[in-house]
Amino acid sequence: MSRPATLIATDIDFERTGFQTGTLRLPYSHDRSAYGHVPIPLAVLNAGAGTGPTVLLTGGNHGDEYEGPVALMKLMQRMPSMAVRGRLIVIPGLNFPAFINGTRTSPIDHGNLNRLFPGARNGQPTEMIAHYVETELLPRADVAIDLHAGGASFEHVPTLLASPPAEGERRALYMDLVREFGAPHTMIMDLLGEDRTFAAAAERQGKLFLCGEFGGHAGCDAANLALVENGLLRVLHRLGVIPEVHPAPAGRTRFLRVEGARHYVYAPLAGVFEPTFKLGDQVRERQLAGRLYDPHRPWQAPLDIAFRSDGMVMCMRTFARVESGDCIALLASEANAN
Repeated sequence: MSRPATLIATDIDFERTGFQTGTLRLPYSHDRSAYGHVPIPLAVLNAGAGTGPTVLLTGGNHGDEYEGPVALMKLMQRMPSMAVRGRLIVIPGLNFPAFINGTRTSPIDHGNLNRLFPGARNGQPTEMIAHYVETELLPRADVAIDLHAGGASFEHVPTLLASPPAEGERRALYMDLVREFGAPHTMIMDLLGEDRTFAAAAERQGKLFLCGEFGGHAGCDAANLALVENGLLRVLHRLGVIPEVHPAPAGRTRFLRVEGARHYVYAPLAGVFEPTFKLGDQVRERQLAGRLYDPHRPWQAPLDIAFRSDGMVMCMRTFARVESGDCIALLASEANAN
């Protein structure tokens, strides 16, 4: 008997035409359920082979980020009446244990899904989800879009995160998708060598991949939600998946780039941080970013923390309490769209 490629099972037939809803059954054996599983909801709308591209849409990669999941749940409810070319695979809460728990990481194994790719067939539950995405879902997709926000610990300027192909028709199509999405900002991200992300998995598979950060504070902002909903519809229209023409983006996207460690601001010590900047500010190298107070020695002067580069503040920490190594802010500089 041959060994299955994945231990995650589903009754969804990805090749069947029409609309289907169901779950991915993530094995989870624990004290209260020896043969249990975690059901991860998904929907598939398939017009049939050869009719158009397959687009994978996911939210809830981190469980405390809500604009993406809400937009995708609303899309799922429309899918039975939608006419499409190609195939939509929609998973609003990809790390479902984290999503239900309202936390960045899974309460089961403390796994951060977006730092566990390529995952492991026989790993912990979050590793198994990453493995399923990399080996079962991405190979079926032509384009993948993973929707994020800042979560509980960050507030993020609404921004599309982009990794354009180097050249040719694929780059041209990719840049069309970026412009059609219509985010106020498009940021070329530098994760300092991090290759355990969904984006890295998509790059390994040679897939077009878009991501985005649309809010924070573990809330669901109405304006950011509308931006995500309309952006997705315009991208699907540009790909030829849906026929409807939707409103044009409100304006041109502003291209920015994160340029290495100098654009990150970290807490050097534990304490309470007082920021001296706001989200979206343009700041200068050596400008005061804030003051770090020692709650155990409140009579001591705070430690001044400065920016290490010019740039725009793209996201900032929402928690005033910090530990050594916590990221306080992320900057980005103007970039050439070409």
